Amino acid sequence: MTDAGRETSPLPHLAVIGAGPAGLTAALTAARHGVRVTLVDAAPEAGGQFYRQPARELGARRPEALHHQWRTWERLREGLRRQEQAGWLRHLTDHHVWLVERRPDGFTVHALLGPEQEQPVEVRADAVLLATGGYEKVLPFPGWTLPGVVTAGGAQAMLKGTLAVSGRTAVVAGTGPLLLPVATGLAAAGVRVAALVESADPRGFVRRSRALSAQPAKLAEAAEYAARLLRHRVRTLVHHTVVEAHGTDRLEAVTVAALDGAGRVRSGTERRIACDTLAVGHGMVPHTDLAQGLGCRIDGVAVHVDDEQRTDVPGVWAAGEATGVGGATLSLTEGHIAGRSAAARLTGAVPDPRDWAGAARARAALRRFFAALDDVYAPPVHWAEQVSDDTVVCRCEEVTGGAIREAVAGLGAGDLRTVKLLTRAGMGWCQGRMCESGVAGVAGCPDTPARRLLARPVPLGVLARAGDTDAPQGT
Repeated sequence: MTDAGRETSPLPHLAVIGAGPAGLTAALTAARHGVRVTLVDAAPEAGGQFYRQPARELGARRPEALHHQWRTWERLREGLRRQEQAGWLRHLTDHHVWLVERRPDGFTVHALLGPEQEQPVEVRADAVLLATGGYEKVLPFPGWTLPGVVTAGGAQAMLKGTLAVSGRTAVVAGTGPLLLPVATGLAAAGVRVAALVESADPRGFVRRSRALSAQPAKLAEAAEYAARLLRHRVRTLVHHTVVEAHGTDRLEAVTVAALDGAGRVRSGTERRIACDTLAVGHGMVPHTDLAQGLGCRIDGVAVHVDDEQRTDVPGVWAAGEATGVGGATLSLTEGHIAGRSAAARLTGAVPDPRDWAGAARARAALRRFFAALDDVYAPPVHWAEQVSDDTVVCRCEEVTGGAIREAVAGLGAGDLRTVKLLTRAGMGWCQGRMCESGVAGVAGCPDTPARRLLARPVPLGVLARAGDTDAPQGT
């Protein structure tokens, strides 16, 4: 077992987990203010999902065409290079963190190295900053397990990371601001986007117009996407939803329908759209497994933090989507505040909120904006009514909607844990990360994140050797 973080330097040491916008900004900020930083990330390159880059072997000539805020990314990338060269920051790639352990003298970050995820690595630090991001919420519907049905973020990751698309004709559906860049990105890549199907009710934007208009840059960004959709002649169906995906061996078409004021499908409005790809998503969910393992307080589905981005566990900060989904700009702002706070406290200085007053004001405004967006982009209230009894809801364990309903109506299950015990829903490889919201919706239970001791599957041999003082150590 190697120790990737043990060194003889007396400088305080901060481990930052996640190299997306929040983690990268926090790491650079802390390093510039006198803290030795180890940046731990599962990806082969920094940037996270938002700044995901094509593999170098692909020789992309204009990767910036796949992104906006490209100049921000270039500044972050250059800052990372400089801090690494100066010796203040160490960037560990392909390190898949499965647990953060509190110890009397600090913290140990447990990770698995490389694509095989079998070699254990430990990073020891005085404090930890969690920038673990989020993952997509996908709600089930008949046919959603067909080949050709992918998540909206998955379609975007495929395009950004491999310059590939999953088909020639696509429908982008669900709800949330992510659908816009996904649809425009696919269209720009030569895919015929047959429709953008958004379930949000336009009246919701009118109700929250004051909060939304407070961020004109965001509105301009949305307008730019809308203009691109028009140029590519993408048909937009608002207040509509996907009712069913059709196909034998793979996706061939989808049926979409309009929603009424209560969020139910309006009978007689169904239409069938031929396609070989359906990119579908219903927003993001904060990734809180590592925070929960440390005992951090969770508010709803997000990690609770104070004005300095500190959790209620001493020595642990959190920033970005893990503290509430709000996009890259909010993540950059929170990362800056967290990095300044962590650096001040680790070096023995008294944190002065005036040092990040501008960032704090921006954070407050952006949080109000995204709270309004969350309200507008809430999934249809009655989406679960479209899940038939033979629709698979938990893909890992092949648990159907009928089995979940029987657990509630016939066996008396009243919460997610009981449904899981009675049906095995959520007991598979993903441990409920993909199906948790779907199971909760079909069961009629509160959608609360399950507490998982380990953030990812770990070989038993690694668990047996964890903390073994006789294991070989390295630097």
